[in-house]
Amino acid sequence: MAKAKELKVTLVKSRHGRLRSHKACVAGLGLRKMHQTVTLIDTPENRGMINRVSYLLSVEEV
Repeated sequence: MAKAKELKVTLVKSRHGRLRSHKACVAGLGLRKMHQTVTLIDTPENRGMINRVSYLLSVEEV
């Protein structure tokens, strides 16, 4: 069985003053603090949230 692709996502800009839906996307990705990094499975749902708030994030494939 092939291992699922993973993404390393880091919050590089503040959530402060952003749209409520964008704050919700950041929270949905599991990010709470600036410069926090999480590893996520590459799914269409996660990609959609990342695309919506891409201006706040740094993303690299693992």
